Amino acid sequence: QAHVVESGGGTVRPGGSLRLSCLASRGTLDDYAIGWFRQAPGKEREGIACISRRGGDTQYEDSVKGRFTISRDNAKNTVYLQMNNLKPEDTAVFYCAVDFLRDWCSLYVYEYESWGQGTQVTVSS
Repeated sequence: QAHVVESGGGTVRPGGSLRLSCLASRGTLDDYAIGWFRQAPGKEREGIACISRRGGDTQYEDSVKGRFTISRDNAKNTVYLQMNNLKPEDTAVFYCAVDFLRDWCSLYVYEYESWGQGTQVTVSS
């Protein structure tokens, strides 16, 4: 089964951009739907973007629509989250996760089985 590692977090000013990467540390990602999630201090983990196994279906949480883009490069065994026009309320630890069961994707935390350790994103002036 695939295990994943996130990278690309950091500190940016409001309006800035970051690209997060979700890389398989073991196994491959191209057989699975992948989700991106975030957890802000004192809040529950929430799904913000996901991509289906073959990449034909993507979903986004309303607050990130038009600003974030999820994509996958199966040749590089990596899923990306491009984040533009970042806002202070985007500050959180971001996680990627693997859904081993379904071809489609969802934003439900409970449908994902393998999680990375997270990468911190801070948006501050």
